Amino acid sequence: MSGRLKAWPLTVALLLGAGGVPGFAPLGWFPLTWLSLAGLFGLLCGETDGQRWPWRGAALVASHALGLFLAGVSWIYVSLSVFGGLPAVVAALATFLFCLLLALLVAPVGALFVWLAPTGRRRRVLRVLLFAGLWTLAEWVRSWAFTGFPWLAVGYAQSPPSPLAGYAPLVGVHGVSLIVALLAALAFDGLRPGSSSVTESGMRAAGGHRGRVLPLLAIALLLGGGEALRGVRWTEAVGEPLSVALLQGNVDQGIKWRPDRFIDSLRTYYRLALDHPAQLTVLPETALPAFFEQVPVEYFDDLTQLARRRRGDLLLGIPVSENNRYFNAAISLGAGGTQRYDKVHLVPFGEFAPPGFAWFMALIDIPLADFTPGQPARPPLRLAGQQVAVNICYEDAFGAEIIAALPAATLLVNISNVAWFGDSLAPAQHLQIARMRALETGRMMLRATNTGMTAIIDIDGRVLSSLPAFTRGALVGEVRGHAGATPYARWGNGPLLLVAFLLVAASAERRRRA
Repeated sequence: MSGRLKAWPLTVALLLGAGGVPGFAPLGWFPLTWLSLAGLFGLLCGETDGQRWPWRGAALVASHALGLFLAGVSWIYVSLSVFGGLPAVVAALATFLFCLLLALLVAPVGALFVWLAPTGRRRRVLRVLLFAGLWTLAEWVRSWAFTGFPWLAVGYAQSPPSPLAGYAPLVGVHGVSLIVALLAALAFDGLRPGSSSVTESGMRAAGGHRGRVLPLLAIALLLGGGEALRGVRWTEAVGEPLSVALLQGNVDQGIKWRPDRFIDSLRTYYRLALDHPAQLTVLPETALPAFFEQVPVEYFDDLTQLARRRRGDLLLGIPVSENNRYFNAAISLGAGGTQRYDKVHLVPFGEFAPPGFAWFMALIDIPLADFTPGQPARPPLRLAGQQVAVNICYEDAFGAEIIAALPAATLLVNISNVAWFGDSLAPAQHLQIARMRALETGRMMLRATNTGMTAIIDIDGRVLSSLPAFTRGALVGEVRGHAGATPYARWGNGPLLLVAFLLVAASAERRRRA
């Protein structure tokens, strides 16, 4: 291996990655994600002058991604150390290795860019398109490899008020990521010194301003187009307004599973449901810390009667034991009868042990870590007159799976328990992900959580109301079901992936001919 890479570009890449994290929730300074990618694009372009070493490009992208994940998903350490019982050093090492694995998944972007990127003034557009295509494909791979971890895809940072939010109903979060990568590369190309006059040999020369104006004009068109699309309504309201009560019990994760606290949990949620009657009442994931079969039948009878008083339904998260298998489930009680949804996309190390990692699961103290996935493609639940697509916790991070319930579903409901991550970035980031699902589907999203963030999200991704984190209460409001389908709900990721692949293939074919 040749072509020694100095420490300073790797350090700059690491800082650029970490610097993009404030672009996500809770701060939401979304332009920082543009600047972060623009800086990475600039570093990669510097590797295409003269002798090319693809491994250097891979190292730069891996360093950038490592900075992003170490700063952005540090909450994994909280779950492993504070609640999982691992020693601090072991939890820190496990968190670092997890972030390193994610970074290595993205690293091929740098190697392929350095290998395929054309040089010369007339090839600048191809270079920009290649970067956007590679970045999009890498984020897509990260969304399914090893069961998937799409957290911190740059498209999520573009929830409102970002003008790029308008593209989400058309192309989904990965399409928004492609547009962010385009915008970032164009910004670097248009604003860097001498960008208006790069000759075929790569040397700067005096010239006009056309090379600056065109990239900046393209940026203006991307931003203006996204802002205009934010005003388009892709779906329409159906049915009468529906009263909802989203319950947040704020039961401390450190004591939730203690047998002596079981009755307190039952009383907490019954009292919240009694004091806040609604047509649809939603309790969070594993709201009751016991199997469904272990809860007194009389308790469920009382909840059923509460729901029927309003001719509505109550949805609660509770684990279910069935034929020596365990399911993370949501069960409805009330006018619609008893219905059930079992979580399909389970969390590795939290809800099941990946092959070869049973030894690691034995080290951490996580109750109910041996779930069985539910059956996919289940029809929506009929609740309070609406067709409700239920998803549990981490499932709403997978847009392609959420749209499988459309167009039948008229409402989205997510029940979560992110108390595992304490007072960290995780709850706000998870809420931002849910906002993207509402945008992509043209459906309102209801989120009921144990400790936050419980919220009602409109079809345009705006949070209409929410409860403060780490408080006990009920979020009461009115929502509407929606019918119809956004372009993304109709076509999914297929068209976008084809475009991204063609952008990369075009550069590969040019490289082959050269």
